[in-house]
Amino acid sequence: HEREHDREISELITRHEEEMEKLRAELNKEQQLLLDELRQQMAATHKAEIEQAQLQSQALHSLELEALRLSLNNMHTSQLELTQSNFRKEKETALMELREMLNDKRAQEVAILQSRHQLEWERIKEQCLKEKEDL
Repeated sequence: HEREHDREISELITRHEEEMEKLRAELNKEQQLLLDELRQQMAATHKAEIEQAQLQSQALHSLELEALRLSLNNMHTSQLELTQSNFRKEKETALMELREMLNDKRAQEVAILQSRHQLEWERIKEQCLKEKEDL
């Protein structure tokens, strides 16, 4: 009876060890599946984070480019306004110089004409006097 009991205990121990081994294998298999699933989720999360970071980087880059474009446009506009102002001043200066030059030339011509007129007047006056004397 005692041997029978030892044999049953031995069988129970063997069955228990087999079941424990089977449970360990199942547990290892489940752990491996969970680890694989966790790795996939982490990889997907990592990929999504990288894509999000790239989108944010692109958006930031686009904003920086737009800011640079606006800044360049403002600088260009300011430069054009400055150039127009300089051209306007140069044009006004050139017109004033031309006006002065034309006024000087006119004054010279008027002086020459007055001189000629005076000479002609003198000549006619002398001619008149001479003709009076001749008469």
